Amino acid sequence: MIMYQTLRQPVTTQANSVIASFLLLLVFLTGCSKSTDAPPPAVPQVEVITTTTRTIVDEPEFIGQTESFRPVEIRSQVDGIIKKIFFIEGRNVRKGDKLYLIDPTPFRAAYLGSKAMVAQAQARLEQANKDLARVQPLLKQKAVSKKDVDDAIAEVRSARATLDAAKNDVIKAKFDLDNTLITAPVEGRINRSQFYEGRLIEAQTNLLTTIDQLDPMYVNVNVPESYLLRIRRELAEHKLERPESIFQLRGVITFSDGSIYPEEGVLDFEDIVIRPETGMLLGRFAFPNPSAQNAPGQSHFYPGQFVKVRIKGYSRTEAILIPQRAVQQRPTGSFVYVIKDGKAELRPVLASSWHGNEWFIESGLQPGEQVIVEGMHRFQPGAPVNAIPYEESSVQEKTAASQNNHSE
Repeated sequence: MIMYQTLRQPVTTQANSVIASFLLLLVFLTGCSKSTDAPPPAVPQVEVITTTTRTIVDEPEFIGQTESFRPVEIRSQVDGIIKKIFFIEGRNVRKGDKLYLIDPTPFRAAYLGSKAMVAQAQARLEQANKDLARVQPLLKQKAVSKKDVDDAIAEVRSARATLDAAKNDVIKAKFDLDNTLITAPVEGRINRSQFYEGRLIEAQTNLLTTIDQLDPMYVNVNVPESYLLRIRRELAEHKLERPESIFQLRGVITFSDGSIYPEEGVLDFEDIVIRPETGMLLGRFAFPNPSAQNAPGQSHFYPGQFVKVRIKGYSRTEAILIPQRAVQQRPTGSFVYVIKDGKAELRPVLASSWHGNEWFIESGLQPGEQVIVEGMHRFQPGAPVNAIPYEESSVQEKTAASQNNHSE
C-alpha cells in the first residue's frame, strides 16, 4: 500500500505540469489572435486649401539714391575781388537773393566811359550829317567837286559805325557792372562758399558755391537687366499688366529707419542704355519735398540718401497665393505638400514674394490642387491623409489659446 502511493505521486505532478503548460499555450495563442484582429491606425487628418487664381498688385522694390532736382553752380561773369558775401551758408535762399558782390568800382568807371564814348560818337555823327547837307547843294552849283561830296558821305557812314560800336561797348560795360552783384538764379539750399572777401576770382573759372533745388527731389533707381527681361516676357504672356505709359508708374519711399514717406513720386525718366559695368538700367522718380512743417527751411530728405523704392502700377493676373505656413524650406529651396490620389506628396515650388500673410507662388502649383496647410507633422511623404478644409480663424483661435495657456 505504501509503495503504491509513492509511485502515484510523481505521475500526478507530471500531469499537472502538462496541464499548466497547455493552459499557458492557450493563453498565448489567444493573445496572438487578439493582436492580429486589432484595427489599423487612423489616417492622419490635415487641413488643406484648394489653389485658385486671382489678380494682385505687383510692387517690386529696389534700392535708390536721392539727388537734388537742380544743382546750380554759382560762378562769376567778371574778374574781380570779392567785396561782400550776403548769404548764410547751408540756408535756404530764394530766387533773386543777393549772394556775392564783386568790387564794382572799375566796372562802373568803364560803364561811364563807354557812355561818354557814345555821346562823342553821336556828336560826330551829327556834325557829319550837317557837312553832308551843306555840300550836296553846292555840287549842283559846281561849287564843290564830286570828291568832296563822296568824302562827306563816307564821314557820315564812319560816324554812324563808331556810334554803333560805342553803344555795344555800353551794353558790355553795363553787363559787367550788373554782374558784379551775383544773385540766386533758383530757389534752394546754398552750399558753403569756396571763396571769401578779398579773394581775386576769375570769370567763369572759379566755382564760388552751389545751390541745390530740393523740391521736388529726384530718386535714381537701378533696375537689373534680368528683371527687365522677365517683365517683358510676362507682359507678352499677359501674366502682368501695367499702365499704357510707363511714366504713369509711381514710387513709394522707405527710409533706412523703416519709416515710409507719405508722398508718392512719379517716374519721369528712363535711361535708354543699360550700363555695361553694372548690367542695370537707370530710372528716375520725382518726389515732392516741401519743407517740414515743424522745422521751416528743413526738407524731409536730402541728396545722397539711400532709400528703398517700391514701384506701384503693375498688376499680376492669374496669380496663385497660399498661406505662409504652407510653405516649407530645405537646402534646395521651398516646397509644399499637395494631396494626390489621397496621399501627401512633396512638391518643390518657387515662392517669390509675400502678399500680406500669403506667399506668391511663381511656379510649381496649378489651379485646383489641394495644398496642406496644417498637420504636416502628422504624416510622412507618400502616406495617406484625411483632408478637411483649412480655416484660418480656427488656427488663430488655437494659437491664441496656446499663448494664453503659456501665460498662465
